[in-house]
Amino acid sequence: MSKKNIVCFGEVLWDLLPSGKIAGGAPMNVAVHASQLGLNAIMISAVGNDELGEGITSFLLSRGLSIENIQKNEYQTGIVEVTLDAKGSPSYSIIEPVAWDFIRLTDAAKSTIQVADALVFGSLALRNEISKLTLLQLQIDSKLKILDLNLRKPFYSPKLTDELLRVADIVKVNDEELEMICTWFGSFGNQIDNASFLKARFKLKGILVTRGANGAFFIDENNEVFEHQGFKVIVNDTIGSGDSFLAAFITKWLSGETPGEALKYACAVGAFVATQKGATPAISEEDIMKAMK
Repeated sequence: MSKKNIVCFGEVLWDLLPSGKIAGGAPMNVAVHASQLGLNAIMISAVGNDELGEGITSFLLSRGLSIENIQKNEYQTGIVEVTLDAKGSPSYSIIEPVAWDFIRLTDAAKSTIQVADALVFGSLALRNEISKLTLLQLQIDSKLKILDLNLRKPFYSPKLTDELLRVADIVKVNDEELEMICTWFGSFGNQIDNASFLKARFKLKGILVTRGANGAFFIDENNEVFEHQGFKVIVNDTIGSGDSFLAAFITKWLSGETPGEALKYACAVGAFVATQKGATPAISEEDIMKAMK
C-alpha cells in the first residue's frame, strides 16, 4: 500500500525554553510526527533569510521532510518564548510579525494540495491576512480539511473561528477551547453535547476533543461517540503532545482504522510525547506499545 499524503500549513518556529531552543510550531509538529508514523507529510510555511531559518530547514531535512514548500522572505524566522508551570504545561509569548505571517500562494503549493489526501491547518498562522488568504485559496482543492484550532491569545476571535469551522471537515479542539467556543455560539452543555452542537452547526464530518490527562473523544459522521480515558504517564512537558495525538489519529484514520482504534493509538502517542522533552521526540512502535501498557 502506498503512503497517504498530508500537507500541513502554518507556522514553523523556534520554541525558546528555559533549557534552550527547540524547533516547533503546531503544524510542523504534526508533519514531523505524521512522517515518522508512516505518512508522507509536507509542510507549507515560510522562514526568514537568517540563521534561525537555516536551522528550521536543516531540522526538517533531518526528519525526512521536503523543504520545497518552505518559502523565504524578508521577515525574521518565527520565535516563541515558552515558560512551563509546575505540571509541565506551557505558556507562550508569540512574536510578530515573522516570516510565517507572510506565506504566499505559489504554484508549488497548489500542486502539492491537489495530490494530498488531507490538509491540516490551525488558526494561529491566520493572524495575518496574507497567510489567511493563501490558506483559504489552498483549501478549495483539498480532499479533506482538518482544522486544529490551537487558540493562542490574543490571536483568535469568534469571527475567525467561525470562518475556519465553516471550511473544515474534521476539527480537533481541546476541552477548554471547546467550552469557550461553544459559549460564543450559545451552547452551554456538557462536553459531548457541546461537541455535538459544533458538529451539527458547522456540518462537520467529525470532531475530536482532547481532555489532557483524561484522554479524548471523537464524534463521527454518524454521530457515534468514541471515548478513551487516556494513558497515565509521568509528564516531562506537554509541548507537542496534542500535535502528536492529532498526527497519530490522522495516520490511522487515513489507513482505514476504526475511530476507536485510531483514538486509542493517538492517546498512546500523545502520552508518550508528554514523557519526553520538547515537541518532536523520536517515536518507535515499541514506545507506543509501552505507553499502551
